[in-house]
Amino acid sequence: MSGSTKTMGILTVGALVMVTAYTVALGSNGWLWFGWVVLGLLTVGMAATRDT
Repeated sequence: MSGSTKTMGILTVGALVMVTAYTVALGSNGWLWFGWVVLGLLTVGMAATRDT
């Protein structure tokens, strides 16, 4: 895994933790979850298309 892909993975996991904490504390926000899904798809796309 390249450095940028690893960074995106860490950012995605961190965003999941923050969105989950927000949901627990203040209630669900669909836009936050939508944003996290888009970030996750970008991360998966980067991992799938990385150079070997």
